[in-house]
Amino acid sequence: MKKLTVHLLACFCTAASSLVAAAERPNIVLILADDLGYGDLGCYGAKMIQTPNIDQLAADGRRFTDAHSASAVCSPSRYGLMTGRYPHRKNFWGPCLNNTELTIETDRETISSLLKKAGYQTAFFGKWHLGFGEKAPNWNGDLKPGPLEVGFDYFYGIPCANSVPPFVYVENHRVVGLDAKDPIKAGGKNYVKTMEGKGAGRIGGGKVAHDLYVDDQIGTNLTQRSVKWLQQTDQKKPFFLMLSTTNIHHPFTPDQQFVGTSKAGAYGDFTHELDWMTGQIMKALEKQGVADNTLVIFTSDNGGMLNQEGQRAVQKGHPINGDLLGSKFGAWEGGHRIPMIVRWPGKVPAGTTSDALISHIDWLATLADIVDRPLENPEDSLNQLTTLISSPESPVRETLVICPNSPYHLSIRKGDWVYIPQRGEGGFQTQKMGAHNVGGPISVKLMQKQNSDIVNGKIRRDAPYEQLYHLAKDPSQRHNVIKSHPEVASELAAMLQQEQAKIPKTKRIGWINIRKAPKKK
Repeated sequence: MKKLTVHLLACFCTAASSLVAAAERPNIVLILADDLGYGDLGCYGAKMIQTPNIDQLAADGRRFTDAHSASAVCSPSRYGLMTGRYPHRKNFWGPCLNNTELTIETDRETISSLLKKAGYQTAFFGKWHLGFGEKAPNWNGDLKPGPLEVGFDYFYGIPCANSVPPFVYVENHRVVGLDAKDPIKAGGKNYVKTMEGKGAGRIGGGKVAHDLYVDDQIGTNLTQRSVKWLQQTDQKKPFFLMLSTTNIHHPFTPDQQFVGTSKAGAYGDFTHELDWMTGQIMKALEKQGVADNTLVIFTSDNGGMLNQEGQRAVQKGHPINGDLLGSKFGAWEGGHRIPMIVRWPGKVPAGTTSDALISHIDWLATLADIVDRPLENPEDSLNQLTTLISSPESPVRETLVICPNSPYHLSIRKGDWVYIPQRGEGGFQTQKMGAHNVGGPISVKLMQKQNSDIVNGKIRRDAPYEQLYHLAKDPSQRHNVIKSHPEVASELAAMLQQEQAKIPKTKRIGWINIRKAPKKK
């Protein structure tokens, strides 16, 4: 009887400990901005754009200065964030088109499936851009598998980027406003007036569904629906809300209340709307009385892009990627070093800054520790909880694979060194200012940067074929020092070859700028 009593008491204590642990699990809000550059926020040095709500997150939490997206491109970046896996392991390099199947394997652990198993209520609002269906999306039927099959209880958002058709909202498995008598189809009548000239004609039909999609109301709509979902959550269970904004991806279509409010043109106005959205979410958390028990993560899917509005912002004096070289799609720092702010009262020290190397792929393992759900196979994800809440003596992450749009520019970071195996950055290739897809050498001139391999917007004929930078001494990547440190380059090249060997021999996923390996000169 005594043994039984002791056993029962032990069971009761274990159960009580589990309940206490469960009660201490924080709510989690992840705000993922689109194409927000390293220099676009006040707390990261912006002067022409005002972001008081996001700056307040930094004041209340920790700002990271060496955080990186899983890719320099939207779709593979999102895959890496969700799965904790480098996208090159899936041969995933570019944006998904509107005929792409679900790119996340339904049997793979994701941050949403992990949290759902831990008892969280899970919801996703906003830009998905990871495909639907087993082979291709069926816009007139069930968009399944999709977000619900990888761990979300509820989904409301747009299927691709705000520049890619079909320009409709999707709720769970169906297009909102779907009309069987007026199917969505290629070559159908174009009802999307606001998007004329930006690909809307490629998919037509579905007038009712398209009428619900008003491009300058996407931000306010997603925000209102996110707030409503928060208000309706079960207060006895923790929740995970992911708000994936279309701000500040082109086209720049902020609500009228934000038009003309910045000194950086439409680029800045759209960023102001993003800041307002963040503020609305924080107000909702405070009103619910859960702000102090909520882990808030604010970040971007990749660096800022030199589209036409991005170029106008730069010309007005706003450095979209701060002092960093390069932009979205590329291997230079401006393509993938991104803002990341973490607020968690009582856990993450307020008003602090960390220069620790951290990647989006680390969130899977980190959240697994926070909710006490050990991962069987964390793969590329590292547990960065100590990096969030303290200052570990040695860095958790010492190496990082950098995944740009070009497979030939897959790069590697070790400590302060970064090695790029080709010339240029491997992103957009247009070398004419004013074009939509400006990138590479001309961007150095446009953004008024300096790089030892580039003169007047062109790669020098005698420039080294490969690149090596010491980021602690040269974060702006002004000096390619590969000739003076061949032993470092050799070590990193060998490491990179091991990663290149892990790229599967499957069809590449996503649109790619560089389709053939650049010739070595």
